[in-house]
Amino acid sequence: MKKLLLIDANSLIHRCFHALPPLTTPKGEPINAIYGLSSILLKVLRDHNPDYMAAAFDRAEPTFRDDMYKDYKAHRPPTDDKLVPQLQKAHEVFEKFGIKVVDRAGFEADDIIGTLAEMFKDEDEINVIIFSGDKDNLQLIEDKKVFVELLRTGVSKTIMFDENLFRQEYGFSPKQLIDYKAIIGDASDNIPGVRGIGPKGALELIRDYGSVEKIYEEVGLIPKKKIQEHLEQSRESAFLSKKLATIKKDIPLQISLEDLKQKPIDKESLRIFFEELGFRSLVERL
Repeated sequence: MKKLLLIDANSLIHRCFHALPPLTTPKGEPINAIYGLSSILLKVLRDHNPDYMAAAFDRAEPTFRDDMYKDYKAHRPPTDDKLVPQLQKAHEVFEKFGIKVVDRAGFEADDIIGTLAEMFKDEDEINVIIFSGDKDNLQLIEDKKVFVELLRTGVSKTIMFDENLFRQEYGFSPKQLIDYKAIIGDASDNIPGVRGIGPKGALELIRDYGSVEKIYEEVGLIPKKKIQEHLEQSRESAFLSKKLATIKKDIPLQISLEDLKQKPIDKESLRIFFEELGFRSLVERL
């Protein structure tokens, strides 16, 4: 099987920035996130040897989710001044590795990944692997077609999720992760969910009814009156939360599979790039 590897660039860069100690270039510029990203890419290319690759980025403009809910991610602090130039330099890193960068105004990196996975998952002899530090992407898993390799701790340990492993860990299907988050909310994205119902109650509802829509179709029959009350009071919030949590799979992208073909790495160019940044250990790994 050939491999299409889709990289959630923003989640990896943020993870590297916060997980690694401060590092600077010989010129004194902060560079720890770029070091971590470069190290991850060397490992990913060695482990997977992908035939096709893309790196999806967020953009600075508001997205359709911000239009839908003004408080979406509103509580997040501004991006650290030491991270901003590294986010910009990350584009150059992917270029050096021969990986196509994709972004679209109005959408998040997850939406680009979801759309690319949907576009190419049914191609002959293709496995789609999503590499991310964000559990939101687990909703995109499809049995024998789409897999998610998730950073587990720090920037070195990962776990590969297929549908079976996801069901073992979560107790429902990958697609139902959206419904689960619609109920419990998501503090990191400021998705409100249903006030008063936590993970245990949400899991019971998903197992019994399957989806937010089915839950509300039969809300009057739910035996626990307190759960009924919480659901009724947060009806609008639950459906809004499901929309916010759903990764889009149909954004307009004019990209062919051939456009994502992994280019041969110019090792000499990459060596010079690493040396300029002071990445001597990565030069040795080349």
